[in-house]
Formats: sequence, structure tokens, C-alpha cells
Amino acid sequence: MGKFGFSFSLNRLLGITAAKQKFARQTGIPTTKDGLKRKVGSIVLKALLGKNK
Repeated sequence: MGKFGFSFSLNRLLGITAAKQKFARQTGIPTTKDGLKRKVGSIVLKALLGKNK
């Protein structure tokens, strides 16, 4: 039988997830691998193409 409606995360229990989110919001630096790749990719593209918003 599966565990419907229940999940457990040690990181959330210890407050690590909230701390990472708070850090990311304050600094503008993503804390996930995908988010960091997206941010670096956009910086590189802007530098190469010279696009300003």
C-alpha cells in the first residue's frame, strides 16, 4: 500500500530549504543546478549578443 498524501523531507524539517530560498531571494543567485545554469547562460548570451533590456 502506498503513502498517499504524505511525504517527508529532512531538509524541510531542518529549515535548510527555507534558508536556501531566503539566500536566493536576497542575493539573486539561484541555489539549484538548473537555476544556476539558466542564469549563467543568460549572462553569456547577453555578453555575446550585447542585448540590453
